Amino acid sequence: MKALRGPDGCPWDLEQNHKTLKPYLIEECYECLEAIDEGDDSHLKEELGDVLLQVVFHSQLAMERNAFTFEDVEKAICEKMIRRHPHVFGDSKIRSVQAVKTQWEEIKKQEKDQKRN
Repeated sequence: MKALRGPDGCPWDLEQNHKTLKPYLIEECYECLEAIDEGDDSHLKEELGDVLLQVVFHSQLAMERNAFTFEDVEKAICEKMIRRHPHVFGDSKIRSVQAVKTQWEEIKKQEKDQKRN
């Protein structure tokens, strides 16, 4: 993506920004859902790659304005998954699906409350 957006890069890629890419992100997500419905692993692999490309593209745009990097996105999602799964990565002992869902929502609420303060 860095090369595509570089000095000798692709004219189309160079013109893009977060807002111009919005329709492509939505389109790729819908195509991924279709691949899941089809049950076609090869198609799903392709569409997951297209969704990931959107994440990479948006991360590159953010990096260019010194906002964050792809690595920052990766780190943030890893931290979130660890934080929201204390029954796997911590001392919580819940095992039922409903208890996991309840705990997830409570942790999510706590995170939102912390962001507000």
